[in-house]
Amino acid sequence: MKILIKGGHIVNEGRVTDGNIVIEDGNIIEISKQQPEASFDETIDASGCYVLPGVIDDHVHFREPGLTEKADIDTESRAAAAGGVTSYFDMPNCNPQTTTLEALKEKQALAREKSHVNYAFFYGATNDNIDTFSQLDATTIPGIKLFMGSSTGNMLVDRQEVLERIFKSCKLPLMVHCEDTDIINRNMASAKEAWGEDPPVSLHAMIRSEEACLESTRKAVALANKYGTRLHVAHISTAEELELFSVCRDFIATKVTAEACVGHLFFTQLDHERLGTRIKVNPAIKTPVDQFMLREALTDGRISVVATDHAPHLLSQKEGGCAKAASGMPMIQFSLVTMLELVDEGVLTIQRLVELMCHNPARLFGVQQRGFLRTGYRADITIVRPKSPWTVTSDCILSKCGWSPMEGHQYQWRVERTLCNGQTVYAKGQVSADVLGEAITFSHT
Repeated sequence: MKILIKGGHIVNEGRVTDGNIVIEDGNIIEISKQQPEASFDETIDASGCYVLPGVIDDHVHFREPGLTEKADIDTESRAAAAGGVTSYFDMPNCNPQTTTLEALKEKQALAREKSHVNYAFFYGATNDNIDTFSQLDATTIPGIKLFMGSSTGNMLVDRQEVLERIFKSCKLPLMVHCEDTDIINRNMASAKEAWGEDPPVSLHAMIRSEEACLESTRKAVALANKYGTRLHVAHISTAEELELFSVCRDFIATKVTAEACVGHLFFTQLDHERLGTRIKVNPAIKTPVDQFMLREALTDGRISVVATDHAPHLLSQKEGGCAKAASGMPMIQFSLVTMLELVDEGVLTIQRLVELMCHNPARLFGVQQRGFLRTGYRADITIVRPKSPWTVTSDCILSKCGWSPMEGHQYQWRVERTLCNGQTVYAKGQVSADVLGEAITFSHT
């Protein structure tokens, strides 16, 4: 099948150019300023729209297997498609945890049958599975996920001798959740003494504090520097942590990189007053100053990737305060349009957005044939329209949990169409249920 996308503003590799894209058999075969004269099976008119590489979200929790009352691969990949996300890397803290070769293979098999966009799965590090790292097929996974702070799933690894072994032996990218559990536990004990067994959510950023994040991130960076580990720190939430990262321009030479998540860029802890536990996440969303500095780091190179940490829970599981309410929120359906809102505010350019959400995840993890609009690459393409206002309502939410912290929010950008491997997986508000994604392949240098 031969498809023409005509007349759009193509955003790719630092430039915005008006042009046309030709797709055949799922691959981009031509990008040109002049409209080709050949005949096509389908013509997509992108006039007035921006044509982007499909978003690669390097940090999601789709909850399958084992936690499927909250979410599953089918529902969350539909939400991804509606949000312009064509590839995702899922985290290992499901049930069973993705910490054995068998569990990894079973999860990959589930995705082959159910995922509507492209997929890959992190392998989880534990206190006793380090010897299995060498048995992994590195072409099928983005890397190893390590929890240096306790979060959903109880995969905490914090013994120094085990951490040393992991950082020393890990030859793949090591993605780390950094929070110091001892500091968090002390803060929680103090809060409970003052406020009772379930302190109000307004104290979440005090309990999972700046100090807890900085102490753990500093340790991870030191270990990476000691062993030459390829370290990627997830969901940076504080201004102080940013000082540990250099301006990143060369992904081959750079060993230590940082990810920011949309929630930390869009909300501050003051929004707990309005949204309560709906924005309770780990690490906590912090002060307006932290948000400002994170936004600054999007353009100076200290933040390399923007992701979601998409982590659905049922609203019943979000009831309570700091101790009882689950941490995590669904965001993948609204991540791209939220970041485009920051483009409108002048926080970053649309070219930089594409670097952070498409190009850099591909570069950092060695994604093959995706993340760019290039001839010969798979046709993962997102078409977005500016000045097209719409409001998030409950009936448009595709995540299985059925809610979003963005309900009631009016956006000015709209995802018009998402193509995954050259097939339209989302258009006109509908996901094509018969379209399935592909397993992502990696080349780790």
